[in-house]
Amino acid sequence: MIKSPASLYKHLLRCVQRLPPETQDHYKHHVRQGFKSHSDEDDPERIKQITERAMQDAEWVILKYSEKEKK
Repeated sequence: MIKSPASLYKHLLRCVQRLPPETQDHYKHHVRQGFKSHSDEDDPERIKQITERAMQDAEWVILKYSEKEKK
């Protein structure tokens, strides 16, 4: 379970490692930018929303690339 923004960041970077090598740099950059753009957020409810959305997006991207590999 994700308990902090730092653990979310680490989790997302680990998710990126499951993607094809040619896409990893793009998604690492995306994760870093998202983390930087929300680093000043201090509202717990907003942090929860951001975390949930980031997890959903990560699942979608992983599913997208795993489906491409099946074809």
